[in-house]
Amino acid sequence: MSVKVRFAPSPTGKLHVGNVRTALVNWLFAKGQGGQFVLRIDDTDLARSTPEFEQGIEDDLRWLGLVWDERHNQSKRFDRYEAAAEALKAAGRLYPAYETADELDRRRKVQLSRGLPPIYDRAALELTPEQKAAYEAEGRRPHWRFKLDGRRVAWEDLSRGHAEVDTASMSDPVLIREDGLFLYTLPSVVDDLDMAISHVIRGEDHVTNTGAQIEIFEALIAGGWGGALPGFAHMPLLVGADGQALSKRLGSLSISDMRDQGYEPIAITSHLGRIGTSDPLEIAASVEALGQTFAFSKMGRSPARYDTADLDRLNAQALHALSYEQAQPRLAQAGADLGEAFWETVRPNLTKFDDVAEMARIVRGPIAPVIEDADFIAAALRLLPETVDQDVWSTWTAAIKAETGAKGKALFMPLRLALTGQAHGPDMAAMAPLIGRETMARRLQGEAA
Repeated sequence: MSVKVRFAPSPTGKLHVGNVRTALVNWLFAKGQGGQFVLRIDDTDLARSTPEFEQGIEDDLRWLGLVWDERHNQSKRFDRYEAAAEALKAAGRLYPAYETADELDRRRKVQLSRGLPPIYDRAALELTPEQKAAYEAEGRRPHWRFKLDGRRVAWEDLSRGHAEVDTASMSDPVLIREDGLFLYTLPSVVDDLDMAISHVIRGEDHVTNTGAQIEIFEALIAGGWGGALPGFAHMPLLVGADGQALSKRLGSLSISDMRDQGYEPIAITSHLGRIGTSDPLEIAASVEALGQTFAFSKMGRSPARYDTADLDRLNAQALHALSYEQAQPRLAQAGADLGEAFWETVRPNLTKFDDVAEMARIVRGPIAPVIEDADFIAAALRLLPETVDQDVWSTWTAAIKAETGAKGKALFMPLRLALTGQAHGPDMAAMAPLIGRETMARRLQGEAA
């Protein structure tokens, strides 16, 4: 089978890590199988969908390297959804119901009070033409429900193994609202058939929906619509580092915000592509390489734990792997291109790329030196060699140690504070030649240089 998958976001907000994990797993599966990845914008809700969010979705996916092979807008396919609805009506599978939301709510409460499952009782199927006409005369407009078979629907799930849903325990799903707006289910099924989607990959919270959707697939196919039933994979959901549901916090984890915070795209894709799997949580060489190692058989059944500490570690790994040639355009853009020696020196200390600007400032100045022991620093200044080369740090500190008796942290920390103004940072043996003797001397004298 030729693999073809889709990601169908709604342009009603920013993409967050939950959305992107779904997109990523679809992309990894397709590319690992030599297949195609379809971007399908679910913009049937014309009132809430915006061009700005649609553009944001495209920008985020491109930035992450998740480039699509096809792109569609559901708002341009209403004629197909109308045709599918008419076909289901003609087959007796789509029927009008006139209950208001309040009436349905009261009915559910009565059912619960009697110990009955709160599912729709199909009262609308008993309506006579006269009763329907009376409702219409009142100004009511029907919503349209799909009549389920009420049977056990089974499939072999790529992620979960054998799966079954009893549609007898479900309400007939509403496919079209009173205002004529198509809900997600019918357009999704129609598009999957029309676009020859081979696999539907999404979160395990959609398992129950899949039982109903398979019945809609089968009803359309049996009616001559064309296409074939896709395979399914329902992956475990994300939880936070504390094991609690991440859904309420997803708004603060938008991809655009993470980009602004300095995260590398390969760190995000490596993190989301490997959490909850048996693969080690390490940085991938590329998103393409990640796809070559992806397999649902590696995915566990427990929720995937999303921990920003892991993401931070991977982000640092990604930066530490960058060569000077790879980093140079970004260094130039940041005004911090001080040459290959500088990059090799500061690279091991980066957690975000923007940190490089502060490290460049340490080299170029001005910085405010921190001098806590004036006598010690005066001795260090007196012993500073005339030539500051690659070996100066070891010879200089050896001389200071011999004169003052200081060693370990007591020797190195006062020098770091005086020369960089910071208690932590890159290796001083490599930084000293970059800073240069003149600037080192001025800082040891307490000047902001």
